[in-house]
Amino acid sequence: MSALVTILDDEPEIRQLLTETLEEAGFKVQSFGRAREFEAALNRITPDVCLIDLSLPDTDGLALVHRLAQDQGAAVIIISGRAQVQDRVAGLELGADDYITKPFDPIEVVARVRARLRGGSRSPSGSTNPSSARFTGWRAHFDRFVLSDDTGTEVPFSQAEGEVLRLFLENPKRLISRAQMQEQLGGGAGDSFDRAMDVRISRLRTKLRDDPKNPTLIKTIYGAGYIFLDDVEW
Repeated sequence: MSALVTILDDEPEIRQLLTETLEEAGFKVQSFGRAREFEAALNRITPDVCLIDLSLPDTDGLALVHRLAQDQGAAVIIISGRAQVQDRVAGLELGADDYITKPFDPIEVVARVRARLRGGSRSPSGSTNPSSARFTGWRAHFDRFVLSDDTGTEVPFSQAEGEVLRLFLENPKRLISRAQMQEQLGGGAGDSFDRAMDVRISRLRTKLRDDPKNPTLIKTIYGAGYIFLDDVEW
């Protein structure tokens, strides 16, 4: 079944360009010019990837990105004319999976969408994709995008955070370099990718109650990468 990509942008020309390019690439596409229409549609559709413009006439784009990251399982890619570093950082910190600046090459958008879908569909050792994994004090539910602790308390995580967590859980007690993370997870390269990983790992540590100064789960090996320290049961 083809993945569903939603587009939220108030410029009709942008919506048409992206719709035509993505449909030619084999995706199902629904586009919206207003945030209220898009949010209403989420009650009846489940997108795999959401392309969101930040400069929307009826809502704050960054606030919408944050809500999507918290409440939806879809990957979120910002497409915006805001090219400042602080805008990129804010978008990533609020839960976006990727950030593309306007003007853009439509083929690059297709590649970024495919990278997000690949990252969300990986499975250990090429086997079937298990929906949950257990480690000390926690169970990660990848079908529902939540962590549950031993008391039953649930903590939601975004698809972007889930991709990083799954990579760790599939490779416990093994060093994972930034280059390996880039290869496995895709997305923007260079400083943009490094910043995105830093943000996602920081959010995961917070949700797992893992002290970054004395971690028991996710340890940073400076200059080399990361190690997930616990045993994992799938």
